Amino acid sequence: MKNMVKRIMITGAGGPASINFTMSLRIAPEKMFLTGIEANEHFVNLAKTDKCYLAPRADEPNYITRLNEIVKREKIEFLHPQTDIEVLTVGRNRQKIEANTFLPSQKAIEICQDKFLATRAWQKKGIETAKVLEIKNEKDIDRAFNELEKPLWIRAKHGAGGRGSTPVENKETALAWIKYWKSRGKPWEFIAQEYLGGRNIAFHSLFKNGELITSMARERLEYIYPYLAPSGITGTPAVQRTVHNDVVNKIGTEAVLAVDPNYNGIASVDLKENADGTPCPTEINSGRTFTTSYFFSYAGAELSAECNMSVKWFANIPYLYVRLAYKEAVPKIPKYNILPPDVYWIRHMDAPAKLVWKGKILGAMYR
Repeated sequence: MKNMVKRIMITGAGGPASINFTMSLRIAPEKMFLTGIEANEHFVNLAKTDKCYLAPRADEPNYITRLNEIVKREKIEFLHPQTDIEVLTVGRNRQKIEANTFLPSQKAIEICQDKFLATRAWQKKGIETAKVLEIKNEKDIDRAFNELEKPLWIRAKHGAGGRGSTPVENKETALAWIKYWKSRGKPWEFIAQEYLGGRNIAFHSLFKNGELITSMARERLEYIYPYLAPSGITGTPAVQRTVHNDVVNKIGTEAVLAVDPNYNGIASVDLKENADGTPCPTEINSGRTFTTSYFFSYAGAELSAECNMSVKWFANIPYLYVRLAYKEAVPKIPKYNILPPDVYWIRHMDAPAKLVWKGKILGAMYR
């Protein structure tokens, strides 16, 4: 990593999360050469990287070969995988990839991508979370309704964006829901989980060798097209706001370190409040950012003076992550609450996002 201009590859480059990641790097204080790869021939055109190549899906056998071809062609130094399947595949093959990564251990990745195993890891450390049961047959559904209060939360064991999730009040609905997905050729494993009806919180965090570098929490208030999903959750929020909550910060940190006490890289923790108002971790998006990472990056640039920060990229978690990957110093910043509370990020399909604080739209970029 000796070149003056960092040369970085971003996977899934035409998807929303990778676009947010790319935009964050675009407002960093240094120029970087960004190359993307994308499995969708149409979404290649949406990427905001300097170049974007069509590549196989990460679960296809020639994925790593194609990835290395592009790494060599573009002299890539650092690779950031953004989707779950790419994090998993890149992690498993990190020794074969001819570029550096800054990922958690493979064990941590695999635990985080299995909601049942993640819950067990938290329970072993005494972290309060939703009760969960694996569903392998009809008897397990009976057991779930006997042991958990209604409604239950039925969801796919693996996957993001609320995959295969819905609240159910009875066995018939639960059974029909699982059969429906199976009939569509989805080989998903399912779990039954205690339904948590409180606030929906996201905890963004960045670690190096088990040390928390910085973090910020936000509350999801409204989702894009919620009526399209039975659960009302479609995976990406239309309205969200920053929150300061010491309990969220504590539990979010503990949830990550319960998976790996030497955790490296990005950990995006989902939490839901239970009936007592306790935020309970429900999953960790390991090694990748949440969809709207540009929210904090842009807010930090606009609010640096109000936060008494001399650098405008103090809340740019993608850029801080890249600097750590390049073994470069990061500024002295708070471990928690890097932005003020009640900063809103309001967005919708084909509508440029608005950053709103104290009732005013901030920044010229989106006016």
